[in-house]
Amino acid sequence: MAVSPPPLPLPADLAQVVESALAAHAARPGALLPIFHAIQDRAGYVPREALPRIAWAVNQSQADVLGTLSFYHDFRTHPPGRHVVKLCRAEACQARGSDAVVADVEGRLRVGMGRTREDGAVTLEPVYCLGNCALGPSAMVDGRLHARATADRIAALVEEAPPCR
Repeated sequence: MAVSPPPLPLPADLAQVVESALAAHAARPGALLPIFHAIQDRAGYVPREALPRIAWAVNQSQADVLGTLSFYHDFRTHPPGRHVVKLCRAEACQARGSDAVVADVEGRLRVGMGRTREDGAVTLEPVYCLGNCALGPSAMVDGRLHARATADRIAALVEEAPPCR
């Protein structure tokens, strides 16, 4: 007797994103990361509601799937803001003043690190190296790298840019 996959309690468009990622990657060895990337690339996050279906498709426990998802800091389990600001928290950027930039950005954008503002306008995320150490502090705004970041510059980038989502 064949066992049916668990249902996806998601809106139809999001369920289609998950099913498409599973169809493309579930049979591959080491499929979890490609599945997570495919879902997040299209939806902006990997919904927790999809984890039972993903676990079933790759024949792993839900605990293993959640453990893998939560291990990698770049994956989100909730929708991001219309703008995503990543601030480098590595030692080189700290030595170049990133702690002050982070505090200023949190105040200017009215959102705490690791959070999305209530109006959904911006998500502020810590990252632990953007590979731009000599020109720190570094930031990434909507996928674009910025050197010698200041709170004024980051706020202006967020205000001027069209939403990435």
